[in-house]
Amino acid sequence: MTAPPLRTRTSYADLALYAPDRRPCAIDLSDNTNLWGMPPAAERAIRDAASSTVTRYPEVYAQSLKCALAGYAGVEPASIVTGCGSDDVLDSAIRAFAEPGDRIAIPDPSFAMMPAFARMNALAPVLVPLTGDYDVDADAMTATNAAIVYLCSPNNPTGTALSRSAIERIAARARGVVIIDEAYAEFAGCSMVDLAMGSGRVLIVRTMSKAFGLAGLRIGYAIGHPALVAEVEKSRGPYKTNALAERAALAALGTGLDWVRARVHAAIEMRGALVRALQDLGLSPLPSHANFVLVPVAHAASLAAALHARGIAVRPFEGLRAPAGSALASTGGCALRMTVGPWPMLDQALGALREILP
Repeated sequence: MTAPPLRTRTSYADLALYAPDRRPCAIDLSDNTNLWGMPPAAERAIRDAASSTVTRYPEVYAQSLKCALAGYAGVEPASIVTGCGSDDVLDSAIRAFAEPGDRIAIPDPSFAMMPAFARMNALAPVLVPLTGDYDVDADAMTATNAAIVYLCSPNNPTGTALSRSAIERIAARARGVVIIDEAYAEFAGCSMVDLAMGSGRVLIVRTMSKAFGLAGLRIGYAIGHPALVAEVEKSRGPYKTNALAERAALAALGTGLDWVRARVHAAIEMRGALVRALQDLGLSPLPSHANFVLVPVAHAASLAAALHARGIAVRPFEGLRAPAGSALASTGGCALRMTVGPWPMLDQALGALREILP
């Protein structure tokens, strides 16, 4: 039987599925999640959930979770919108604030899914190189006249933090909404929430996948002026966070918060130890404010494969746009991204690196 011709969106023609190498590995340092696990309070909340938690719909717009997140972020509940992971919140925000054909300005390199989200929503991604010190180029970003400016700080995959002065210049000059992705804010010890609350055009997007150890439950949220988040909520639709995830998130934001903060502190300590150990191997890791470290190396893909054969998973990058004269430029934009975790994991990864490095 011959299938009828299928009509598809032309903007999807060259889109590829997101497909990182997720083959099982003894030590997985590839996805920037919390390698210390999940808060015990969240685990208990899931284990003790009543059957009605599963058989009934969750709250339509996650009002209880909004209240808890608002307390954590120091804002009012009306300034919070939630979603199925920060990806969902980003996707919803793009739909809310741009029309098909509009531009979205994105630093390069940055979160790899943003150009895909742009094309999924019929927007034109405009990639703007980072400056020599891995900061955002405020003048170049605003010169795009984009309907949306996307920023990621700390930036993925570089781990570097964008300067507040550059972000403030963009927020003051941008034509449209400025989205600041703060997925790794807990590890940086700083945030732009105050900037968002003083502006009607800045939206902070965060996740509970990293510091909170709830990646598998997909809890994302955004912080901004109530009028701004209300538009995102229209775009995201109802019932986007599941009831078990909400229950675990509420526990993590309550009695589990001390556990989370202690693991953030441990991650920051291990990040410094990992950077020093990599430097002792003759490598030049980028300064990181996140829970991972980007390490410029030649032949990143083959090195990652060799590590995987030794039971260590890391994320290889090849062809990243690199500032002239930087360590990343010297490797042709090739690098390995390593998630920070408990030292025994990192020590095994470093031992494997010693075996395979020239």
